[in-house]
Amino acid sequence: MKAKGRVFRYNNNVDTDVIIPARYLNTSDPKELAAHCMEDIDPDFVKNVKPGDIIVADRNFGCGSSREHAPIAIKASGVSCVIASTFARIFYRNAINIGLPILECEQAVKGIEAGDEVEVDFDTGIIRNLTKGTTFKARPFPEFMKKIMAADGLVNYIRTKNAGDGSPS
Repeated sequence: MKAKGRVFRYNNNVDTDVIIPARYLNTSDPKELAAHCMEDIDPDFVKNVKPGDIIVADRNFGCGSSREHAPIAIKASGVSCVIASTFARIFYRNAINIGLPILECEQAVKGIEAGDEVEVDFDTGIIRNLTKGTTFKARPFPEFMKKIMAADGLVNYIRTKNAGDGSPS
């Protein structure tokens, strides 16, 4: 599984309130959430993001509330991957649960700038900055997480798994 896209770069402590502002939490529709993704920190994000693009951020990405709306908004906006030095624990869990690939790699974060073209191989953990010709190594996803990502999230993974073994879905 791979991702390739242009980078949107953010600093430390990007919280869920700027990923998807609370005033839009009256919906769980992914398209509606995507329409407001990052607008309080980057008003042009929605206009400029293209399918496959990548978010790179410093420490503690996704801090704040435990709302699942934040990774849903990011994924629905077309972002293929988030790379950060560290993630808030609940954001990390929610991202995996909805099938949004995320990687922790401080060296990559230090070596990637806004607008760079980046390619990520989730099977190996290799992150290539195609703009600068540099390569970084993150920890690849464990096998079970690869299966969750391939199924587009935990619920789909469980449904598929249960359908295959005769268990109720």
